[in-house]
Amino acid sequence: MEALPVSALVNFLREVIEGNEIFSDLWVAGEVSNYTRSGAGHRYFSLKDANASLRSVWFASTMPAGKLENGDRVYAHGRVSIYVKRGELQFVCDFVRPEGIGIQAAKFEELRSRLETEGLFDLARKRPLPPFPRKIGLVTSPTGAALQDIKNVLAKRWPLAELVLSPALVQGDAAAGQIESALKRLAREADLDVAIIARGGGSSEDLSAFNDERVVRAVFGFPVPIVSGVGHETDTTITDMVADLRAPTPSAAAERCTPDIAEFRRALRALNRTMASAALAAVSRAENEVQLSVRELNRLGPEPSLLSRDVTTLTAAMRSSVERLVATDRARMEQLGARFAPLNPHATLARGFAIVEKASGNRKTVVTSVRKVRGGDRLIVSVADGAFSTEVS
Repeated sequence: MEALPVSALVNFLREVIEGNEIFSDLWVAGEVSNYTRSGAGHRYFSLKDANASLRSVWFASTMPAGKLENGDRVYAHGRVSIYVKRGELQFVCDFVRPEGIGIQAAKFEELRSRLETEGLFDLARKRPLPPFPRKIGLVTSPTGAALQDIKNVLAKRWPLAELVLSPALVQGDAAAGQIESALKRLAREADLDVAIIARGGGSSEDLSAFNDERVVRAVFGFPVPIVSGVGHETDTTITDMVADLRAPTPSAAAERCTPDIAEFRRALRALNRTMASAALAAVSRAENEVQLSVRELNRLGPEPSLLSRDVTTLTAAMRSSVERLVATDRARMEQLGARFAPLNPHATLARGFAIVEKASGNRKTVVTSVRKVRGGDRLIVSVADGAFSTEVS
């Protein structure tokens, strides 16, 4: 077997340790010793107890303003690593708090600080609640008082909404996982308008599931606005901070999500009265305008008797004008008739003349010369009072 280079062994140990999830998310309690601070702001120290010591580092990038002193007893959160150049095991801290505040409080503060840095609590990302929800989701215990309180509030305030329960334990070691699963189930519900995550009051240990990172991120990623109604008014959880709205109790959460139907009805009645009053006023204004228009038309329009007189006068004038035109045209026609009377063939016949025509079949030809007739031709002679036929001999 070949000998391993020191760097190969140290790097291998580093990969084994840093690749193990157990060593990547740890809380360590100990006393600070050998504390130093570099010019870049990094803090180097040891965490020790009566039986062991652990080299530790707290980089300025994670919390620039953090202060430590030798002898401080602290809770430190971080991961185990190996400093390759010295082959030393070290604890890389990302959060340190005095031991006196308690481990739960330290865990709470570490998660809150980290999520705040990520922007999960930014007010700009908070979504407004819908004014008239039709479907409300709820994550809570199916046997807890919070469920009944919320049902009572909805029945009184906004019975038009459908309540969809996604049940989960809200206390105990399994609660955080169940709440996360319940939120994911509820997120797949179609046409959901808003959701509530709720439980009644309790100790900080009872509410610890609502400070679990899995639950907090599930609330942050929920597809519709979500209201947190966890505990009593004085209780604050990280779920409250990340939710779109925090309510002091489950009942208050139901109130924040819904309008009051009684107030809605009063507003509708008031609106009806306002609309009716506005409609009557509009009708009254229109009636006044019509009356004014009628009076103005009556003022501007002529009297019927005057119109009748004008029509009679105009009719008489038109009749007189037509009669004059007819008399003028008759006189002109008589003059023309007298002028053309000598040209009338009948007048010529009346003076003893005759018109001779040669008949040939159905044709008639006026005879104007003796050369145009022969013996045997049939002739038709027209005189003033008729016509007769003869034959040329």
